[in-house]
Amino acid sequence: MSTGERPDGLGRRGFLRGAALTGAGLATSAAAPSTVATTPASVAPFHGVHQASAIAAPRRSCVLASLDVTAGNRTELTDLLRTLTDRARLLTPGGTPSPVGVTGPPADSGVLGGRLPSGQLAVTVGVGASLFDDRFGLAALRPRRLTAMPTFPDDDLRADWCHGDLSLQLHADEPDTVLHALRDIARHTRGAAQVRWRLDGFSSPPRPSGTPRNLLGFKDGTANPDTTSARTMDRLVWVGKGMGEPDWAVGGSYQVVRLIRMLVEFWDRVSLSEQERMFGRAKESGAPLDGDGEHDTPKYANDPKGDVIPLDAHMRLANPRTPATADQRLLRRAYNYDRGMDANGNLDMGLLFACYQQDLKRQFEAVQHRLAGEPLTDYISPFGGGYFFVLPGVRDASDWYGRALFG
Repeated sequence: MSTGERPDGLGRRGFLRGAALTGAGLATSAAAPSTVATTPASVAPFHGVHQASAIAAPRRSCVLASLDVTAGNRTELTDLLRTLTDRARLLTPGGTPSPVGVTGPPADSGVLGGRLPSGQLAVTVGVGASLFDDRFGLAALRPRRLTAMPTFPDDDLRADWCHGDLSLQLHADEPDTVLHALRDIARHTRGAAQVRWRLDGFSSPPRPSGTPRNLLGFKDGTANPDTTSARTMDRLVWVGKGMGEPDWAVGGSYQVVRLIRMLVEFWDRVSLSEQERMFGRAKESGAPLDGDGEHDTPKYANDPKGDVIPLDAHMRLANPRTPATADQRLLRRAYNYDRGMDANGNLDMGLLFACYQQDLKRQFEAVQHRLAGEPLTDYISPFGGGYFFVLPGVRDASDWYGRALFG
């Protein structure tokens, strides 16, 4: 039924809005615009100029998914985005699912019991370049720097794990909280969007302290910019006025997702000294090879030939720490993943990498081109992901994801 009509005469739009706003709601006063006041300080507030969840510290569990929009027209697309907003607004503060009639399905899956935990979930929504094709009349409004993610020299991309119309990141402290939210959103958007690909991730606690580690055993994200500095985020992460972007995009951010398999069985046979020289850091402490603490600044000027920290070390290529590369820094958010075994009996695990920036070419692509051919590429294999634009924030209870995009 290409018109989106159901046999009972209830169109997709009516189905989405009805499901979101009737018996499937959550009975909670925290869904009001005062989310900031009712949410624990460690959790990103839902309402605001930006999607604060994008720069929030990683929680223990994550799902990163790409969705294909199957809505038939512009009206159904806007209703999909409204429904996504309704569900995120209701799920993030927690509460008790509203009762429904005895003949209908339960209002909630029940995975988390009768009451959803408060302040445990963060939701981030982005749009891909493919959403701005000729289906919905949005081509002229595409963010200027948003394209399909290209294939880089060391990639082994699989089409079924790449791109998508929407990106959805859910993260919380417990995996059942994340899976509950994914099921809820899938339920209420059925008929207008479907999952294209999905990968579950986890973030390890600091061991023994400092930044969490990836599955190669090294700390991941040590040199991130300061997310508590609004000035730094405005300079590196958030799209602002006067940057050549459509007016509606102000307050958003470019998101890169990279699904990277790590060949851990080969990596585990490499000597410790060689591993450390590939990263440029001590494995245990995370310190630069010319320093003592994780957050020590490497002294590249005192090591011009790379005798201590090799010139092709990952940290040196990724962030040369020069005035010319200062505006190329990006905010990385990485999770580990484990998918068991592949068809050949090899361990299938790696990194679910996301990063946020103002400008894909100036930041991510500049860094990626410097990393091409680095020694670490023998032990990793990027196979999927995509470029997305994180929508501006939902400002209040009457706002919704992408509202400004539709005027």
